[in-house]
Amino acid sequence: MFDENCKDDLECKDNTCVCRMVRKIARAQAEAASEGSDCEVGCKQSVDDLLSPATPTTDNDTVPFVLYCKGDCVPFIGSGVVQAMAGANTVFRCFESPIFRVSRVKKDCCAELELLLPVTAGGSTPGPGGASVCDYFPGSSIRNLQRTGICITVDLCDFVGITCLEPVRALPVSEFNPSNTVAGSSKNYD
Repeated sequence: MFDENCKDDLECKDNTCVCRMVRKIARAQAEAASEGSDCEVGCKQSVDDLLSPATPTTDNDTVPFVLYCKGDCVPFIGSGVVQAMAGANTVFRCFESPIFRVSRVKKDCCAELELLLPVTAGGSTPGPGGASVCDYFPGSSIRNLQRTGICITVDLCDFVGITCLEPVRALPVSEFNPSNTVAGSSKNYD
């Protein structure tokens, strides 16, 4: 379970608010799967909403979030490559997203994060992404988030900020088909 590639950072460890919050999200998601503040939308409120027994059963299982890099404070845009079919050929497709779902957090604040793709009611992804989180949510077309199964490992000590979206019931990985995903959040160089 411990990743030897992530070195123990004594200055970071569990002392950063980003690491603590992502760890809390991971615990909440695990608890929701097995079973108020002034901010209406934020990490604390999203975790509370996911676990609230007063909330009608929504089956929400994910607190999506955005991480902000140290130094320039821009959103971190994760990327991953998967094989897909293009006709009779196997090709590689690159997907990018600033929205994540935590899979697990290790003792040294290294975390495995899954890329979530914003999707429209029709199941397509939006146009060509960008440097801003809002570029992935054009107009009012996004209806849900799609789990991709594309995971990256990050050192949470390398981020200075986190913002959470409201809890959702993300579309399952079994519904992710990289062959049918519209180019946009995915890079397609045909």
